[in-house]
Amino acid sequence: MNKRSRADWRGYIPAITTPFDAERNLDLKALGGLLEWLHGEGMHGLLIAGTTGEWPSLSDPERAELFAAAGAQLKGKLPLLAGCTAYTPRQVLALADHAAASGFDGIVVTPPPYYKPSDEEILGFYADLSAATPLPICVYNWPPGTGIDMPLDLLKRIAALENVVAIKQSTSNLRGFIDTFFALNDEVRVFGHSMDEHGLTFLRAHGGDGTMGAGAVLGRTHPDFYNKLWAGDVEGARACGRQDRVILDQWYTPELVGRFGSGPAILKAALNAQGLPGGYVRAPLRDVSAGDAEIIRETLVELGRI
Repeated sequence: MNKRSRADWRGYIPAITTPFDAERNLDLKALGGLLEWLHGEGMHGLLIAGTTGEWPSLSDPERAELFAAAGAQLKGKLPLLAGCTAYTPRQVLALADHAAASGFDGIVVTPPPYYKPSDEEILGFYADLSAATPLPICVYNWPPGTGIDMPLDLLKRIAALENVVAIKQSTSNLRGFIDTFFALNDEVRVFGHSMDEHGLTFLRAHGGDGTMGAGAVLGRTHPDFYNKLWAGDVEGARACGRQDRVILDQWYTPELVGRFGSGPAILKAALNAQGLPGGYVRAPLRDVSAGDAEIIRETLVELGRI
């Protein structure tokens, strides 16, 4: 069986925020409200406890608690992917077990952060996961967070592992994404298409699986980029993509780093401004300033969200 067919993942799958209350405790009630809204807005899947979900600030028991809550609410209703990035294969696999028990469909994992392991060490890391994980793996190439931009030769070797079924290619190097797509798209699903004119042109000419984006703060606009494209409404898709491009240009650098705070802080401010359950970020991150929150609000007004 082609490995692509093992994962029915496509379209817009946001990496969602993790709500914390004013005391910076995990707010499962707010999470439930956020999940209900995201499902109602037609997301094609959800990534829980990823970078946007502040996984480094979560204990392993808290991540297991998140997986259990999300699975109890949404398993079987849309694909659920668990952010299981950690420093050792043993820790990743323990988190993957919790995700599997909660009804998740796959795990998303970067190379071990901080260490900056060699290519052979990274390959061995994913080989250990592939041999033991209870769920399919999406490999996450995230240079801003790991300090590593995995080269194509390494990605090819990782993609050949039995339980690797997808790659989230988040390099800021456009050529790197294009090379990954053409080399590996027939074997595994490749996520990372931009929802702009470049991405639209590429998707129309060559197809593609989708985007694992951050936060889904524009609601239905994000998945509708793909819904409209699949339905042949190119102008409708283009209009959705233009809105997504506005928040990328105004809130993020070209390297996908927040312009006035961390990504989670920006996205939570955007959710809060719309009366949605964003909540607070947890230290060491800081919530955006009042002035920057106003800039975020003005963008949302510009886009008709407020």
